[in-house]
Amino acid sequence: MTSPPDRLASTPSGDPPATASATARWRHDLPSGVRWAFSTAPDPAAAVGLGAGSAVAARQVHGARAVLVRGPWEGDAPEADALVTDRPGVLLAVRVADCVPVLLADPAAGVVGVAHAGRRGMDAGVVAAAVALMAEVGAEPARTRAVLGPSVCGRCYEVPAAMRDDVASRHPVTATRTWRATPGLDVAAGVLEQLAALGVAAEQVPGCTVEDEALGSVRRSGPDAPRWSGLAWRELP
Repeated sequence: MTSPPDRLASTPSGDPPATASATARWRHDLPSGVRWAFSTAPDPAAAVGLGAGSAVAARQVHGARAVLVRGPWEGDAPEADALVTDRPGVLLAVRVADCVPVLLADPAAGVVGVAHAGRRGMDAGVVAAAVALMAEVGAEPARTRAVLGPSVCGRCYEVPAAMRDDVASRHPVTATRTWRATPGLDVAAGVLEQLAALGVAAEQVPGCTVEDEALGSVRRSGPDAPRWSGLAWRELP
């Protein structure tokens, strides 16, 4: 897929609206009523015009488990880092603050998914798990599209040399040098490579969470940094 990100964005990625805290930062409408969005709002469902508090999210644990969602959770949310649904009206959400938010859709099948791909999740195969679960409910990788939201970039994600070398031994494309010429990782590059290997067309909304103060970043602000959301859903008929 070669469309530039600003062709897809109702709000250009590098220029968030003044009211970013209350509105969707980026939104794209796909065929068959499928929708994607990234939002910095405290209630992302309300920000995209859906019912307040209606977003379905998992307890993210930096793993590779994918869960099929057919409606609101009954009881506590499960531990998972990817969610998939084939039901209209179910708003899937992934929460991030440096990790890569991945939105997936096969509009022809009416199947959407989200994934939380940090270093550990990318390495463990969370994106492949999401694509595999989508296929179980009718999606086809060749028809599936993906978009990655902003995340910590390889210039800002400094890690110990041993960690960089360990991850790069399995995902060579992730190895980088930071602005300070220290070892770094580009997790998004790893996710894009994995999607390509799966036959999924993907693109990336540009931006680094450390460099963009409109986005929450643990690396910039510490563990209490606000999380922001990647959203995927299919409109009700």
